[in-house]
Amino acid sequence: MITEKLQNAINEQITAELWSANLYLSMSFHMEKEGYPGMAKWLKKQWIEESEHACALADYVIKRGGEAKVDKVDVVPNDFGSPAELFEQVYKHEVRISEMIDKLVDVAASEKDKASQDFLWGFVREQVEEEAMTKGIADMVKKAGNTGILFLDAKLGERK
Repeated sequence: MITEKLQNAINEQITAELWSANLYLSMSFHMEKEGYPGMAKWLKKQWIEESEHACALADYVIKRGGEAKVDKVDVVPNDFGSPAELFEQVYKHEVRISEMIDKLVDVAASEKDKASQDFLWGFVREQVEEEAMTKGIADMVKKAGNTGILFLDAKLGERK
């Protein structure tokens, strides 16, 4: 059985993951408008991934006898600047999400809920990978220059 405190914390994370999904979808629309279809495709994959995170968290709460809820999902920005500025924002956002997941693990530990700690550590491991990936992309976009950005756009569009 999941405690109310942990349930509420996970429900807050569900809403945060849905906000993240909307952020990436908005970023995708921006990149499409700016003529970077590969980056737009990559960001749409992030949109799907963040939605899946929200669903995985909800499924977990329900399996533990709790009630999964979605709170109000705030409006996301719609203007992100250049590809370099956008991917720097992506990286910084992933760092914030990592911090939020770390706090969830702390709540599970304070509630002495080892099953939830174990479940949430899976998210921690995934976030480490997401941070590294987005940092790498942000760095590549900065280095790409005007010509290289088109090559990078095509490479990002290959994401499965």
